[in-house]
This record gives sequence, C-alpha cells and structure tokens, in this order.
Amino acid sequence: MRIGKIIAMALAVTMMASTAFAGATYDKIMKDKKVRIGIMTDSIPGAFFNDKGEWTGFDYDISTELAKRMGVELERVKVNNKTRIAFIQQGRIDVSVANMTHTRERDKSIDFSITYFFDGQKVLAKKGTFASLADMKDKKIATMQGTTSEINLKNALKALGVANPDANIISFQKESECFQALEMGRVAGWTTDATILLGYAAKKPGSFELVGDFLSDEPYGMGMPQDDSALRDAVNAALQDMWRDGTYMNIYNKWYGPETPYAMPMTNQIELWP
Repeated sequence: MRIGKIIAMALAVTMMASTAFAGATYDKIMKDKKVRIGIMTDSIPGAFFNDKGEWTGFDYDISTELAKRMGVELERVKVNNKTRIAFIQQGRIDVSVANMTHTRERDKSIDFSITYFFDGQKVLAKKGTFASLADMKDKKIATMQGTTSEINLKNALKALGVANPDANIISFQKESECFQALEMGRVAGWTTDATILLGYAAKKPGSFELVGDFLSDEPYGMGMPQDDSALRDAVNAALQDMWRDGTYMNIYNKWYGPETPYAMPMTNQIELWP
C-alpha cells in the first residue's frame, strides 16, 4: 500500500509539473512585459555588428518588430550555432531568431514558427576559380560545425564519389572563421546558406562568387520551447500580420533588395491563415 501511495504521489507531482510548464514561457513574457530573443552576431546580413559596432541586420529588425507586435519590451541575447537551441531548452531565451533551418530532427528538441525566411545552400569560391562543387571535390571545403550545411556537404561529396568526405571538410565554429579560411586560401570553398555567403562576399566586392547549383532548400523558423502553443500562435500571428501590411517586405528589401550588396529575390511568401 505504502509503495503504491508513493508511486501515486510521484505521478501526481509529475503531472502538476507538466501542467506548470505548459504555456509557462508565454505567460512569463506577458507578465514581465519582456521577451528574450536570441540573435546571431556575425551572420551577415542576418544579424551582425557593423563597422560602427552597432548590432544590426535582417533578423535584428524582424525580432524588433516581433516584440513590438507582441506588445512587450525586447531583450536581445547573443547566440551562435551551438547555443541557439541549448539556450531555449535551458530557459535562457524565449525565442531564437537566428537563421535556423527547421528540420524534423531539431523539431524533436524545440518547437518552430512557420517559415519566416527562405534560403538555400550554395558554395562560395574565389572568382573565376571553380564552376561547381564537383570542381573542388578533392580539395578542402569550409563549413559550420553542427549545422545542416555540414550534413548536406557530406552527402553532396558522397554523391560525387568522394570516399571519405570528412577528410575534405574543415568545420569551424563561426561564419567569420570560414570566410577567413577562404580568404587565406586554406580552403577552396565555403558552403552555407546563400544569404550568409552573399553577406561576406560583399566585404570584398568582385573577389568572390557563388558557384554551382543549390545543395538544399533551407526554410528558416523561429525556435521556441516545446509545447507552448500560446507563444507559438503569438509569434505566427505577428509574422503573418507583418506580411499582410507590407512590413515584412520593407525589412526584406532593406537587406536583400536589388539595390543592396546582398540582393536576392524573394522566392516564396509567408504562410497565411484565413
């Protein structure tokens, strides 16, 4: 009997804890009137520090607008490829707006918003050096550690007949390190999302170019804690409203419009609910 009571009490506590955490993030945001959003720091032009030391970029502007539409103050938190999911799980941020591809694997760890940005993976190389990934399949190629880009590159090299793709790949922690390796000739190419590559190529106009076909589609989602539908709905509604009233495209064209160094035509539209 006693053991049965202990088990029953333990189950009750577990159920109470689950209830307490369900929707807890949204409730806290509304109570404190503040949302903590994780943003990158060297992902040009997504979110980065400019020459004046100012934090800026597409994700920076989108996150600013998101907080405004939620009616709360914004606290920006620096994240990178390693911390953007971990910080959500640890409760250190409420939302991650950090050029993160929505994958089924990541969906097991955190929840995602609807797609808020459409990108694809490409390869950057010194201008006039290579025409495609196949031309550099036996050379060193840079990518970001622990990203979908790293996985996609391995698969692409295998498809080209490279027996040991790991021997050809040099993985770095930061985008800036990848670009530096390319500049110094330590690697023949650097592969990640096309918009990031365009951002870094713009630092040295005419020196680099995107080569070959897209290696993948990269739909970006905003990361959030699991099982908080109130927060997810608030974020999704804000994104759709940005699209409907033209704010989204104003921000997009500011960073990716035809007159910018990072020009990339919009390839899709935000998912709209009736």
